[in-house]
Amino acid sequence: MTEAKRYKRREPPKPTGYITKPLGVTLRQTIKSTINRPNTVLYPWEKLQLPDCFRGRPGLVIQECIGCGMCMRICPNKCIELVEVDVPERGKCKRPQVDLGRCMMCGYCAEYCPTDAMIVTPEYELAATSRRELILDPFELIHEHKPGYEVHRVEVLQSEASKGKDAVEYRFMDEKDAPILDNDACIGCGRCMKACPSDCIEMVEVGKNEKGKPIKRPKFDFTNCVSCENCVLTCPKDALKMKEVV
Repeated sequence: MTEAKRYKRREPPKPTGYITKPLGVTLRQTIKSTINRPNTVLYPWEKLQLPDCFRGRPGLVIQECIGCGMCMRICPNKCIELVEVDVPERGKCKRPQVDLGRCMMCGYCAEYCPTDAMIVTPEYELAATSRRELILDPFELIHEHKPGYEVHRVEVLQSEASKGKDAVEYRFMDEKDAPILDNDACIGCGRCMKACPSDCIEMVEVGKNEKGKPIKRPKFDFTNCVSCENCVLTCPKDALKMKEVV
C-alpha cells in the first residue's frame, strides 16, 4: 500500500446513511405507538392489575406464629431473623423480622410455615430513604389476612407418585419428616423439650442409673410435631436426627 493511499481522506458519508434511516425507524415506532396500545403504563398514575397468585412482601399473622424459625432457615437470601418481642397474652417470645432490602419475594417463608403465620401480601411498593426503613420488626410485619394470602406446600411421596396419586398439602400428609432418638447418645438434658415450639416433647422417666437417679428420655407426640428441627439443632450430643420421608 502506497503512502498516498494510506492517508487518503475518506469521502463524507451520504445523508441517507445516518439521517434518513433513523428518522424512518422513529416514524414507524411513532405510528405503531399511536395506533396500538402502548407496552408500558404511566406508573404511578397507572398500575398493572395484579394476578391472584402474585407474591409481594411477606406479612405476619402474629397470633398464629409459634416462633419455630422455619422461615428463617428456609429463606434463600437470609433476610429473616428471629427477634425477641413482647407479644400480648404470650409474654416475651421470638418472632420473625424481615429485611425487605434483601427480600426477593419468593414466598418460601409462607410456603414452609407450618401454621400459616407467614403470608404473602399484594404490597410491592417499598421505596424508602434509608435501609433501616426497609427492616420490618414483627409488629410492622403484621398484615391483614385474607383468603389466598397463604401459600400451601404441596408434595407427594415417591412411592405414591409411582402409583399415580396426586400431590396433597404437606400438613395433611400421613407421613412427615420426624425426629428419631439415639438412646445411647442421649443424656436426658431436656433441651429439646425447651426448644420445641409446638410442645410435642415430654421428658419421661425410663429407669434409674447406678446412683439411683432417674433416667429421662424425650417422648414425642408426632400429631403436634411441625418438623421444624429445633430439637435436632439444640441437642448438645447429636442424639436426635431428622428422619426424612421421600
